[in-house]
Amino acid sequence: MNEAKAATVEAGGEAAIRARGVRKVYGAASGGAGAKTALHGVDITVPRGSVYGLLGPNGAGKSSFINILAGLVMKTAGDVVVWGFDIDKDPRNARASLGVVPQELSIDPFLTPREALEAQAGLYGVPKARRRTDEILGALGLGDKADAGARTLSGGMKRRLLVAKALVHRPPILVLDEPTAGVDIELRRSLWAYVRELNQDGVTVILTTHYLEEAEAMCDRIAIIDQGRLAAEAPTGELLATLEQKTLVIRPDGAGGEALRAAFAAALPSGARLSWRETGAAAVTYRRRSVSPEAILAACRASGLAIADLTSEEPDLEDVFLTLTGAAAPQDAAE
Repeated sequence: MNEAKAATVEAGGEAAIRARGVRKVYGAASGGAGAKTALHGVDITVPRGSVYGLLGPNGAGKSSFINILAGLVMKTAGDVVVWGFDIDKDPRNARASLGVVPQELSIDPFLTPREALEAQAGLYGVPKARRRTDEILGALGLGDKADAGARTLSGGMKRRLLVAKALVHRPPILVLDEPTAGVDIELRRSLWAYVRELNQDGVTVILTTHYLEEAEAMCDRIAIIDQGRLAAEAPTGELLATLEQKTLVIRPDGAGGEALRAAFAAALPSGARLSWRETGAAAVTYRRRSVSPEAILAACRASGLAIADLTSEEPDLEDVFLTLTGAAAPQDAAE
Protein backbone atom coordinates (compact mmCIF):
# COMPACT_ATOMS: atom_id res chain seq x y z
CA MET A 1 0.00 0.00 0.00
CA ASN A 2 1.50 3.37 -0.98
CA GLU A 3 1.53 6.48 1.23
CA ALA A 4 -1.49 8.08 -0.45
CA LYS A 5 -3.66 5.03 0.06
CA ALA A 6 -2.41 4.45 3.60
CA ALA A 7 -3.24 8.04 4.54
CA THR A 8 -6.73 7.66 3.08
CA VAL A 9 -7.43 4.41 4.91
CA GLU A 10 -6.23 5.89 8.20
CA ALA A 11 -8.12 9.19 7.82
CA GLY A 12 -10.02 9.38 11.11
CA GLY A 13 -12.74 6.87 11.82
CA GLU A 14 -14.88 8.08 8.93
CA ALA A 15 -15.96 5.39 6.53
CA ALA A 16 -16.33 5.99 2.81
CA ILE A 17 -19.91 4.72 3.08
CA ARG A 18 -21.88 3.87 6.20
CA ALA A 19 -25.35 2.34 5.77
CA ARG A 20 -27.53 1.41 8.72
CA GLY A 21 -30.87 -0.37 8.60
CA VAL A 22 -31.38 0.32 4.90
CA ARG A 23 -34.74 -0.96 3.81
CA LYS A 24 -36.38 -0.69 0.39
CA VAL A 25 -39.92 -1.75 -0.40
CA TYR A 26 -41.20 -1.34 -3.95
CA GLY A 27 -44.92 -0.75 -4.37
CA ALA A 28 -45.41 0.03 -0.68
CA ALA A 29 -47.49 3.15 -1.44
CA SER A 30 -50.02 1.18 -3.46
CA GLY A 31 -51.52 -0.47 -0.39
CA GLY A 32 -49.09 -3.29 0.30
CA ALA A 33 -50.76 -6.15 -1.58
CA GLY A 34 -48.18 -6.18 -4.36
CA ALA A 35 -45.31 -4.74 -2.34
CA LYS A 36 -41.88 -6.32 -2.75
CA THR A 37 -39.11 -5.87 -0.21
CA ALA A 38 -35.74 -5.57 -1.95
CA LEU A 39 -33.65 -4.73 1.14
CA HIS A 40 -34.40 -5.87 4.69
CA GLY A 41 -32.50 -3.48 6.97
CA VAL A 42 -29.00 -3.84 5.51
CA ASP A 43 -25.97 -2.60 7.48
CA ILE A 44 -22.80 -2.01 5.45
CA THR A 45 -19.62 -0.04 6.20
CA VAL A 46 -17.14 0.54 3.37
CA PRO A 47 -13.66 1.54 4.66
CA ARG A 48 -11.97 4.47 2.98
CA GLY A 49 -9.28 3.43 0.52
CA SER A 50 -10.60 -0.12 0.13
CA VAL A 51 -11.78 -2.16 -2.84
CA TYR A 52 -15.11 -3.42 -1.59
CA GLY A 53 -17.00 -6.23 -3.31
CA LEU A 54 -20.79 -6.35 -3.26
CA LEU A 55 -21.94 -9.78 -4.43
CA GLY A 56 -25.15 -11.74 -4.54
CA PRO A 57 -27.51 -13.72 -6.78
CA ASN A 58 -29.66 -11.95 -9.34
CA GLY A 59 -32.44 -10.06 -7.60
CA ALA A 60 -30.60 -10.08 -4.27
CA GLY A 61 -30.80 -6.28 -3.87
CA LYS A 62 -27.33 -5.16 -4.99
CA SER A 63 -28.56 -2.75 -7.66
CA SER A 64 -31.20 -1.34 -5.33
CA PHE A 65 -28.49 -0.57 -2.78
CA ILE A 66 -26.24 1.08 -5.38
CA ASN A 67 -29.13 3.13 -6.77
CA ILE A 68 -29.93 4.36 -3.27
CA LEU A 69 -26.33 5.50 -2.86
CA ALA A 70 -26.47 7.31 -6.21
CA GLY A 71 -29.77 9.03 -5.41
CA LEU A 72 -31.65 7.20 -8.16
CA VAL A 73 -33.88 5.25 -5.76
CA MET A 74 -35.45 6.53 -2.54
CA LYS A 75 -34.93 4.22 0.44
CA THR A 76 -37.93 3.25 2.53
CA ALA A 77 -36.04 3.40 5.82
CA GLY A 78 -32.55 3.60 7.28
CA ASP A 79 -29.60 5.99 7.22
CA VAL A 80 -26.83 6.33 4.63
CA VAL A 81 -23.74 8.54 4.87
CA VAL A 82 -21.50 8.92 1.81
CA TRP A 83 -18.03 10.42 2.42
CA GLY A 84 -19.38 12.13 5.55
CA PHE A 85 -22.53 13.49 3.87
CA ASP A 86 -25.98 12.22 4.85
CA ILE A 87 -27.84 11.44 1.62
CA ASP A 88 -31.06 12.91 3.10
CA LYS A 89 -29.60 16.10 4.62
CA ASP A 90 -26.92 16.84 2.02
CA PRO A 91 -27.81 14.89 -1.14
CA ARG A 92 -25.83 17.17 -3.48
CA ASN A 93 -22.46 16.61 -1.80
CA ALA A 94 -23.24 12.93 -1.23
CA ARG A 95 -23.86 12.41 -4.95
CA ALA A 96 -20.81 14.47 -5.91
CA SER A 97 -18.68 12.12 -3.81
CA LEU A 98 -19.60 9.22 -6.08
CA GLY A 99 -18.63 8.30 -9.61
CA VAL A 100 -21.01 5.58 -10.77
CA VAL A 101 -20.36 3.30 -13.72
CA PRO A 102 -23.76 1.73 -14.52
CA GLN A 103 -24.26 -1.77 -15.82
CA GLU A 104 -26.21 -0.54 -18.85
CA LEU A 105 -24.32 1.03 -21.78
CA SER A 106 -26.02 4.44 -21.63
CA ILE A 107 -24.06 6.52 -24.14
CA ASP A 108 -25.26 9.62 -26.01
CA PRO A 109 -24.82 8.54 -29.66
CA PHE A 110 -24.48 12.13 -30.89
CA LEU A 111 -21.49 13.10 -28.74
CA THR A 112 -17.84 12.21 -29.22
CA PRO A 113 -16.00 10.86 -26.17
CA ARG A 114 -14.35 14.26 -25.66
CA GLU A 115 -17.69 16.05 -25.86
CA ALA A 116 -19.28 13.52 -23.50
CA LEU A 117 -16.61 14.10 -20.85
CA GLU A 118 -16.76 17.87 -21.24
CA ALA A 119 -20.55 17.80 -20.86
CA GLN A 120 -20.28 15.58 -17.77
CA ALA A 121 -17.67 17.89 -16.24
CA GLY A 122 -19.96 20.84 -16.86
CA LEU A 123 -22.84 19.10 -15.09
CA TYR A 124 -20.63 18.72 -12.00
CA GLY A 125 -19.44 22.32 -12.20
CA VAL A 126 -15.81 21.46 -12.88
CA PRO A 127 -14.03 24.63 -14.12
CA LYS A 128 -12.47 24.30 -17.56
CA ALA A 129 -9.01 24.95 -16.14
CA ARG A 130 -9.35 21.89 -13.87
CA ARG A 131 -10.76 19.44 -16.38
CA ARG A 132 -8.68 16.37 -17.29
CA THR A 133 -10.54 15.19 -20.36
CA ASP A 134 -7.56 14.20 -22.49
CA GLU A 135 -5.73 12.69 -19.51
CA ILE A 136 -8.66 10.44 -18.60
CA LEU A 137 -9.34 9.41 -22.20
CA GLY A 138 -5.67 8.52 -22.66
CA ALA A 139 -5.52 6.52 -19.44
CA LEU A 140 -8.49 4.44 -20.57
CA GLY A 141 -7.15 3.83 -24.07
CA LEU A 142 -9.59 6.21 -25.76
CA GLY A 143 -7.12 8.91 -26.78
CA ASP A 144 -7.25 8.03 -30.47
CA LYS A 145 -11.06 7.88 -30.33
CA ALA A 146 -11.54 11.21 -28.57
CA ASP A 147 -13.26 12.83 -31.58
CA ALA A 148 -14.91 9.73 -33.03
CA GLY A 149 -18.66 9.37 -33.09
CA ALA A 150 -19.94 7.42 -30.10
CA ARG A 151 -21.93 5.19 -32.44
CA THR A 152 -18.68 3.96 -34.01
CA LEU A 153 -17.26 2.73 -30.70
CA SER A 154 -17.18 -0.97 -29.87
CA GLY A 155 -18.95 -2.30 -26.80
CA GLY A 156 -15.68 -2.43 -24.89
CA MET A 157 -14.84 1.17 -25.80
CA LYS A 158 -18.28 2.30 -24.68
CA ARG A 159 -17.66 0.56 -21.36
CA ARG A 160 -14.38 2.48 -21.00
CA LEU A 161 -16.18 5.71 -21.82
CA LEU A 162 -18.63 5.10 -18.96
CA VAL A 163 -15.69 4.75 -16.58
CA ALA A 164 -14.16 7.94 -17.97
CA LYS A 165 -17.39 9.88 -17.44
CA ALA A 166 -17.57 8.70 -13.83
CA LEU A 167 -14.10 10.14 -13.13
CA VAL A 168 -14.41 13.66 -14.55
CA HIS A 169 -15.19 15.31 -11.18
CA ARG A 170 -12.49 13.43 -9.24
CA PRO A 171 -14.86 11.53 -6.94
CA PRO A 172 -13.32 9.89 -3.86
CA ILE A 173 -15.58 6.85 -4.40
CA LEU A 174 -15.92 4.92 -7.65
CA VAL A 175 -18.87 2.51 -7.96
CA LEU A 176 -18.49 -0.15 -10.65
CA ASP A 177 -21.68 -2.07 -11.38
CA GLU A 178 -20.70 -5.12 -13.48
CA PRO A 179 -17.99 -3.11 -15.29
CA THR A 180 -16.56 -6.01 -17.30
CA ALA A 181 -19.80 -7.71 -18.30
CA GLY A 182 -19.61 -8.74 -21.93
CA VAL A 183 -16.09 -7.39 -22.58
CA ASP A 184 -13.06 -9.28 -23.81
CA ILE A 185 -10.20 -10.49 -21.61
CA GLU A 186 -7.74 -7.84 -22.81
CA LEU A 187 -10.09 -5.00 -21.90
CA ARG A 188 -10.88 -6.61 -18.56
CA ARG A 189 -7.19 -6.73 -17.65
CA SER A 190 -6.49 -3.16 -18.75
CA LEU A 191 -9.53 -1.87 -16.90
CA TRP A 192 -8.54 -3.60 -13.67
CA ALA A 193 -4.98 -2.31 -13.99
CA TYR A 194 -6.36 1.23 -14.17
CA VAL A 195 -8.73 0.62 -11.25
CA ARG A 196 -5.79 -0.63 -9.16
CA GLU A 197 -3.91 2.58 -9.95
CA LEU A 198 -6.88 4.67 -8.87
CA ASN A 199 -7.17 2.68 -5.66
CA GLN A 200 -3.45 3.09 -4.94
CA ASP A 201 -4.01 6.84 -5.28
CA GLY A 202 -6.65 6.68 -2.55
CA VAL A 203 -9.90 6.18 -4.47
CA THR A 204 -12.36 3.89 -2.70
CA VAL A 205 -13.82 1.34 -5.13
CA ILE A 206 -17.12 -0.49 -4.76
CA LEU A 207 -17.50 -3.39 -7.17
CA THR A 208 -20.32 -5.67 -8.17
CA THR A 209 -19.35 -8.48 -10.51
CA HIS A 210 -20.53 -11.93 -11.56
CA TYR A 211 -16.90 -13.00 -12.10
CA LEU A 212 -16.09 -14.38 -8.67
CA GLU A 213 -12.41 -14.86 -9.47
CA GLU A 214 -12.33 -11.14 -10.27
CA ALA A 215 -13.74 -10.23 -6.87
CA GLU A 216 -11.36 -12.63 -5.15
CA ALA A 217 -8.35 -11.03 -6.87
CA MET A 218 -9.45 -7.39 -6.52
CA CYS A 219 -11.38 -6.95 -3.29
CA ASP A 220 -10.06 -6.26 0.23
CA ARG A 221 -13.49 -6.90 1.76
CA ILE A 222 -16.62 -8.56 0.43
CA ALA A 223 -20.28 -8.34 1.37
CA ILE A 224 -22.67 -11.00 0.12
CA ILE A 225 -26.34 -10.03 -0.11
CA ASP A 226 -28.97 -12.72 -0.47
CA GLN A 227 -32.72 -12.04 -0.73
CA GLY A 228 -32.23 -8.49 0.47
CA ARG A 229 -30.29 -9.46 3.59
CA LEU A 230 -26.61 -9.36 4.40
CA ALA A 231 -25.47 -12.99 4.36
CA ALA A 232 -21.81 -12.28 5.14
CA GLU A 233 -19.35 -9.39 5.34
CA ALA A 234 -15.64 -9.73 6.07
CA PRO A 235 -12.15 -9.35 4.61
CA THR A 236 -11.84 -11.63 1.59
CA GLY A 237 -9.28 -13.88 3.27
CA GLU A 238 -11.51 -14.37 6.31
CA LEU A 239 -14.47 -15.34 4.14
CA LEU A 240 -12.39 -18.00 2.44
CA ALA A 241 -11.10 -19.21 5.79
CA THR A 242 -14.65 -19.86 7.02
CA LEU A 243 -14.86 -22.94 4.83
CA GLU A 244 -13.41 -26.07 6.35
CA GLN A 245 -13.44 -27.96 3.08
CA LYS A 246 -10.20 -28.74 1.26
CA THR A 247 -9.27 -31.00 -1.63
CA LEU A 248 -6.19 -33.21 -1.90
CA VAL A 249 -5.35 -33.99 -5.54
CA ILE A 250 -3.31 -37.16 -5.99
CA ARG A 251 -1.74 -38.13 -9.31
CA PRO A 252 -1.00 -41.89 -9.26
CA ASP A 253 2.37 -43.19 -10.34
CA GLY A 254 1.35 -45.38 -13.25
CA ALA A 255 -2.05 -46.54 -14.42
CA GLY A 256 -4.36 -47.84 -11.76
CA GLY A 257 -7.05 -50.32 -12.68
CA GLU A 258 -10.60 -50.45 -11.40
CA ALA A 259 -9.55 -52.82 -8.59
CA LEU A 260 -6.93 -50.35 -7.33
CA ARG A 261 -9.39 -47.48 -7.52
CA ALA A 262 -11.97 -49.49 -5.59
CA ALA A 263 -9.40 -50.45 -2.95
CA PHE A 264 -8.40 -46.79 -2.50
CA ALA A 265 -12.05 -45.71 -2.17
CA ALA A 266 -12.67 -48.41 0.44
CA ALA A 267 -9.59 -47.42 2.45
CA LEU A 268 -10.49 -43.73 2.70
CA PRO A 269 -11.68 -42.51 6.12
CA SER A 270 -15.35 -41.71 6.68
CA GLY A 271 -16.14 -38.15 5.60
CA ALA A 272 -13.71 -38.09 2.66
CA ARG A 273 -15.31 -37.77 -0.79
CA LEU A 274 -13.46 -39.22 -3.78
CA SER A 275 -13.78 -38.28 -7.45
CA TRP A 276 -11.58 -39.11 -10.41
CA ARG A 277 -10.63 -36.37 -12.83
CA GLU A 278 -10.19 -36.69 -16.57
CA THR A 279 -6.41 -36.40 -16.08
CA GLY A 280 -6.50 -39.62 -14.04
CA ALA A 281 -5.89 -37.79 -10.76
CA ALA A 282 -7.84 -38.64 -7.63
CA ALA A 283 -9.50 -35.64 -5.93
CA VAL A 284 -10.28 -36.27 -2.28
CA THR A 285 -12.45 -33.59 -0.67
CA TYR A 286 -12.61 -33.48 3.11
CA ARG A 287 -13.33 -31.28 6.10
CA ARG A 288 -10.30 -30.27 8.12
CA ARG A 289 -11.89 -30.91 11.50
CA SER A 290 -12.98 -34.46 10.76
CA VAL A 291 -10.35 -35.83 8.36
CA SER A 292 -6.58 -35.36 8.34
CA PRO A 293 -4.35 -35.41 5.24
CA GLU A 294 -2.32 -38.16 6.90
CA ALA A 295 -5.42 -40.40 6.99
CA ILE A 296 -5.81 -39.94 3.23
CA LEU A 297 -2.15 -40.75 2.62
CA ALA A 298 -2.52 -43.81 4.83
CA ALA A 299 -5.39 -44.93 2.57
CA CYS A 300 -3.02 -44.59 -0.40
CA ARG A 301 -0.46 -46.83 1.27
CA ALA A 302 -3.05 -49.36 2.39
CA SER A 303 -4.54 -49.68 -1.09
CA GLY A 304 -1.17 -49.83 -2.86
CA LEU A 305 -1.76 -46.55 -4.72
CA ALA A 306 1.68 -45.06 -5.50
CA ILE A 307 1.85 -41.24 -5.60
CA ALA A 308 3.59 -39.42 -8.44
CA ASP A 309 2.41 -35.94 -7.45
CA LEU A 310 0.37 -34.37 -4.66
CA THR A 311 -1.28 -30.94 -4.47
CA SER A 312 -3.74 -29.27 -2.13
CA GLU A 313 -6.61 -27.03 -3.27
CA GLU A 314 -8.09 -24.38 -1.00
CA PRO A 315 -11.73 -23.23 -1.27
CA ASP A 316 -12.39 -20.20 -3.45
CA LEU A 317 -14.95 -17.42 -3.38
CA GLU A 318 -17.41 -19.46 -5.44
CA ASP A 319 -17.42 -22.10 -2.70
CA VAL A 320 -18.22 -19.40 -0.12
CA PHE A 321 -20.96 -18.00 -2.33
CA LEU A 322 -22.59 -21.38 -2.84
CA THR A 323 -22.37 -22.21 0.86
CA LEU A 324 -23.96 -18.94 1.98
CA THR A 325 -26.65 -18.53 -0.65
CA GLY A 326 -27.28 -22.00 -2.03
CA ALA A 327 -27.35 -20.34 -5.46
CA ALA A 328 -25.17 -20.58 -8.51
CA ALA A 329 -22.63 -17.83 -9.09
CA PRO A 330 -24.31 -14.52 -10.01
CA GLN A 331 -24.96 -14.06 -13.71
CA ASP A 332 -24.85 -10.99 -15.89
CA ALA A 333 -28.34 -9.66 -15.48
CA ALA A 334 -29.90 -6.51 -14.10
CA GLU A 335 -31.95 -6.60 -10.95
